[in-house]
Amino acid sequence: MKVFNGIQEALVLALMLVSVLVLFYVNIDITYKIGIGAIVFIIIFLSTLAATLLRQQREIQQAQT
Repeated sequence: MKVFNGIQEALVLALMLVSVLVLFYVNIDITYKIGIGAIVFIIIFLSTLAATLLRQQREIQQAQT
């Protein structure tokens, strides 16, 4: 069961890579690192949720026709 298409998957992987680089290799305060990590997690979670809901809606519409 595939959730993302190729472009969405590439964007999520790029976001994960950039966030890991920022969290481990940039010298900023720990509170900013926690905030960045939380925002990245929320973005990835919501994009996965939205893609899954859109796929399910598309399947329901195809089943009705």
